[in-house]
Amino acid sequence: MEKPKAEQLVLIYDSERCTGCRYCEIACAYKNFGTLNPEKSHIHVFIDDQKFAREATNCLHCEDPVCAAACPVDAITKDEATGWVMINPMKCTGCRSCTYACPIAAAWFDEEHRIATKCNFCDGDPNCAKYCSPQAIRVGTRAEALEFARSRYLRVR
Repeated sequence: MEKPKAEQLVLIYDSERCTGCRYCEIACAYKNFGTLNPEKSHIHVFIDDQKFAREATNCLHCEDPVCAAACPVDAITKDEATGWVMINPMKCTGCRSCTYACPIAAAWFDEEHRIATKCNFCDGDPNCAKYCSPQAIRVGTRAEALEFARSRYLRVR
């Protein structure tokens, strides 16, 4: 059964709660690749020590994904029920079009497997959120994410 878009689940990142431990990267890499290598993570934390700033980049599972539009072999699809944008590794030819098209570079090229990859939402139980102790990453609805973004970045309440 298809959920209304506002009720679809997404990841919400709160930079004010992030400690920069990068455990989200380790948890993601271990779940998806069986390695403790943060370079294999689908989420990346960027730390600016001079500004004491932390930001995380992860797939937003866009409502209208540009990565899917850029894929010449239709390896990227959007599940209308969950809202998740997924890459089918059996269809991916490794052309990297999606990695270039994504405005936040959420899709990345896995050199070892020679395909593009990105957040798969861990089948509904994202490890990055599950193991984020300060709860800087959490699962919420698209409506909650939009409200959070409005209140945090636009200061609209």
